Amino acid sequence: MGFILYLIVGGLIGWLAGAIIGRDMPLGIIGNIIAGIVGAWIGGELLGSWGPSLAGIAIVPALIGAIIFVFIISAIMRRSRKKR
Repeated sequence: MGFILYLIVGGLIGWLAGAIIGRDMPLGIIGNIIAGIVGAWIGGELLGSWGPSLAGIAIVPALIGAIIFVFIISAIMRRSRKKR
């Protein structure tokens, strides 16, 4: 049950990060889950684990990390579309 909750929280964080910067992740919900989990890792490395946490994910650093990750991925995707 803990793993499923981890995926749900990761998906919500990824979705929220995409909504904040106004860009969608490729692959839909799977992309959101990946963005949330990778964002939690990035945020944890950069900011530590402060603030409220849910399912072992510190919410504020994970959200900041996910925003960074979604921004980078969307910039890469936009650049690859321009080259075509």
